[in-house]
Amino acid sequence: MKVVLPAAGLRTFTTALFTAAGVAPDHAATIADVLTWAGLRGVDSHGVSRVPRYLELLDSGEASARPSLVFGSTSPAVAVLDADRAPGPVALTAAADEAITRARVSGIGAVGVRRTVHTGAIGYYTSRIADAGLVGVAFVAGMPNMAYPGVTGAAVATSPLSIAVPAPGHPPALLDMATAGIALGRIAQFRNAGKTLPEGTAATADGTPTTDPNLATMPLPLGGAKGAGMSLVFELITSVLVGAPIFSSFHGDDPQGRVHRQNALILALDPAAFGEAEAFGPAVAATLETLKGLPRADEDVEIRYPGEGSAAVATRRAAAGVPVAPKVWAELQVAAAKRGVPVPAVNPV
Repeated sequence: MKVVLPAAGLRTFTTALFTAAGVAPDHAATIADVLTWAGLRGVDSHGVSRVPRYLELLDSGEASARPSLVFGSTSPAVAVLDADRAPGPVALTAAADEAITRARVSGIGAVGVRRTVHTGAIGYYTSRIADAGLVGVAFVAGMPNMAYPGVTGAAVATSPLSIAVPAPGHPPALLDMATAGIALGRIAQFRNAGKTLPEGTAATADGTPTTDPNLATMPLPLGGAKGAGMSLVFELITSVLVGAPIFSSFHGDDPQGRVHRQNALILALDPAAFGEAEAFGPAVAATLETLKGLPRADEDVEIRYPGEGSAAVATRRAAAGVPVAPKVWAELQVAAAKRGVPVPAVNPV
């Protein structure tokens, strides 16, 4: 039975679960904010479905419940955050806020993030920057779990990219994409729903393409060599840049090479530093309106810019509640019982 929870109730419930798992209350609330944001926007693969896995990471010690976040810097515009295995929502929210602060002073703020654990919906962090009136850009590199042309088995990560641009009078333009044709979480959703995967999005362990979600163990890169190449360079400008390589460690003889971790680079750009402070916002809005006014290939299909559709979903779900799949709801109930957390009332659908 699928259930629907009000966003506020879902956020409170999730916060309580992470607090009961030993996470500091403010950090627990941050994780809940990121997961609820994803659920509101219809990105269910990165919403509360991630709670059980996050709790596993905390229980095993792969993620730190009480991390020591340390910023280091040798330049006014640049910082590196050693996240001490903090859950991604905690580390990247702190990095985004630091990037905003530095961009206000220097016109650009760049924050590298080292040693975090599952970054969550990357669009949350760039949207946070856009909400501050700045342009947000983010890259993430993680553990190899995706095919690479010519390689047998998993070679590179499904490393995502996000860009958010504030647009007066409109939801921000928000590009949030992985370098894979499908997210691992989406493969699980197809498996749970008993549905066939889209062609060319996933493969078996030896790299053979498949549409069977029960056989699929890894995604295929988006656009073949293009997505694979993007993933590799994202590793270079995140992990290698902050002195915490993942790719070479994973495929080499490093005894810690298979320990789960992720790295990131968060950028904030202040339009005022480019001399277009007053003109930028209206020009962005005009660009988006021009796009939406172009001749339609199908009069029944609206032309939308990146992020517009998910913003509309967020508006609907903010009013109607966030749906939670039966399997996920059952797992959340088990987690709540284990930790003595009350289960909120829900609306079955």
